Amino acid sequence: MIANSIERLSQWVAKSTLVLAAFFLVLMALHVSLDVGLRYFFGKSFAGTLEFVSFYYMVAVIFLPIAYVELKREHISVDVFVGRCSPTVQLAFYLFAGALGLVYFGMLCYQSYLDAVRATVRMETAMANFTFYLWPSRWALPVGFAAMCLAILANMIKAVQQRQAL
Repeated sequence: MIANSIERLSQWVAKSTLVLAAFFLVLMALHVSLDVGLRYFFGKSFAGTLEFVSFYYMVAVIFLPIAYVELKREHISVDVFVGRCSPTVQLAFYLFAGALGLVYFGMLCYQSYLDAVRATVRMETAMANFTFYLWPSRWALPVGFAAMCLAILANMIKAVQQRQAL
């Protein structure tokens, strides 16, 4: 019951963050294309294209979909040694790696959350020709890392239920 709820929640969160990342990817493509077109045809460009691409679009495109990649088990993995072990040992290694992943991404989530709160309180800005707020992009990291923790947990539960490493 709880395992199914965690898996459904994890899938919903992972797909939602993937859709959000895809939205930012399309927005980035449109923004850059429009900027290049304006520069080519009219000799003008948008102020801040580099800042928007670097600090907003790229951050969202990189950090938001990592949970979806984890749920699909598409992260890079090397199992030369573990592939030769028994299924029980493979499961033990998988659960150990999952526990390490939970600790690692949990710490990243916690620290990036503290950084995002600090940046929001200070209304953090970047040096530019205009006032460019950085603090909204800081929130992509804790959201992505929290979603990643949920995806790792869901995969670990699924592995235990199936009694085999995923």
